[in-house]
Amino acid sequence: MNNVRYVYGLTSALLVGGAAVSLMTGYPAGAQVAQNDDRVMERVVPIEGAPASFADLTEQLQPAVVNIATRQSIEVNRNPFAGTPFAELFNRRGRADEPQRREAQSLGSGFIISADGFVVTNNHVVSPDNRARLEEITVTMPDGTEYEAELVGADAQSDLAVLKIRSDTTFPFVEFGDSSQTRVGEWVVAIGNPFGLGGTVTSGIVSAVYRNTGQGGAYDRYIQTDASINRGNSGGPLFDMRGNVIGINNAIFSPSGGSVGIGFAIPAEIAAPIVDQLKQGNTIERGYLGVGLEPMSDDLAGSLGLPRNRGEIVQTVQDDSAASRAGLRPGDIIVNVNGEDVTSDQTVSFLVANITPGTAVPIRLIRDGRTLTVNATLGRRPSEAEIAQQNQTFDPDAETPMTPEASDEMIADALGLQVLEMTPQIARGLGVGSDVDGLVINAVDPNSDAGRKGLRRGDLILSANYQAVTTIEGLREQIRAAEADNRDAVLLRVQRRGAPPRFVPVRLR
Repeated sequence: MNNVRYVYGLTSALLVGGAAVSLMTGYPAGAQVAQNDDRVMERVVPIEGAPASFADLTEQLQPAVVNIATRQSIEVNRNPFAGTPFAELFNRRGRADEPQRREAQSLGSGFIISADGFVVTNNHVVSPDNRARLEEITVTMPDGTEYEAELVGADAQSDLAVLKIRSDTTFPFVEFGDSSQTRVGEWVVAIGNPFGLGGTVTSGIVSAVYRNTGQGGAYDRYIQTDASINRGNSGGPLFDMRGNVIGINNAIFSPSGGSVGIGFAIPAEIAAPIVDQLKQGNTIERGYLGVGLEPMSDDLAGSLGLPRNRGEIVQTVQDDSAASRAGLRPGDIIVNVNGEDVTSDQTVSFLVANITPGTAVPIRLIRDGRTLTVNATLGRRPSEAEIAQQNQTFDPDAETPMTPEASDEMIADALGLQVLEMTPQIARGLGVGSDVDGLVINAVDPNSDAGRKGLRRGDLILSANYQAVTTIEGLREQIRAAEADNRDAVLLRVQRRGAPPRFVPVRLR
């Protein structure tokens, strides 16, 4: 499977992340081979302007660009009820075999950044699927020599990974340049392994230096180029005319699935400090504010009488977050963070994420037409899984459960229900206040008494046997009490949206 990230639609999404490290510039440029006296080979520097040929530059750089192939095993669940509250019941009745593992492969590009064999690539090249277990990484040199490699560090949020080739060989390598000095219209060269064809060189120009695609998040900030980038180019370098790596090829805009001349590369000024941390085995820590944001559109700016493309509106504020403690409110317009203006190219997510957690930063905002400044002490950005859970909205009309792993076996067996404890996210989805207590029905077995009596996803269980229940354990206790008294049912008090609470006896199974 050849991996490259595709961007088909440009829509907004919340993802507050970044790296709290700084970029060191002034590196020597070009592919290099370590010498005994620590000197490097002479570097080719083409003349300014349009080059007569890319041949000399390519000859020097291509030896440091590698093919990366991985082998993974993926667990395949043969249970037809996988992802539902009743999957475990199906397994216990002997109707499904144990999950099987199948082999999968991925293919991408990378480049060597040190003589001892450290390699940079995209995280999605080596970790293409959350279900996959990485078994093997093979790095292939341009001359066809293959080496085994190990994963030193990976960062899903920035989509970067660092590998180490298992060999004592001295390797040719390239280094990062200063992408902040890149200008629109400059020539660039991309080298990689599209479609597994081996070393392939394409050229083009820089179409935009800081392109925001509208996908949201701290890393929605790319160098755009018309150099051809296709499947398998992921993780490969984008070079300037002095042999500096100014970007890491990462995604394309493609209605057809092939290159249409709109490719995106992670800028070196973002990638280099993260790579340095990963190379040392460090975890990337990012500042986190805890707000849901939306860019300032023309209509939004017009409705508020504010300039367009400046600032972002706060849509939501997470409970017990840096934003809530600082007093931020939905409707606030954040215009400046830590002395930096918020623009379409410099988002709140980007600014916050690149500040060390624990740092107190001033945030200038507009509220009710007035400009004021609040101070926020940034938290640490949660993991992707934690953020997904925080941003998840409970849809009572959805056909599939929101979190099937939350099913309680005892309750499912006894009542035919899957229940969830109330969270702010679920409360928002149900349209109730955050002070509402109770359990939320996430799924109902249609063959159970609860199903026959019309209970459904989104109903609230307020009490059981006249005892308030706010936790799963509390409902378990009432089921055990009913069984101990030899009762045939549990009396639930249930409330549905738009209706008054009612008592429903649910027979035990």
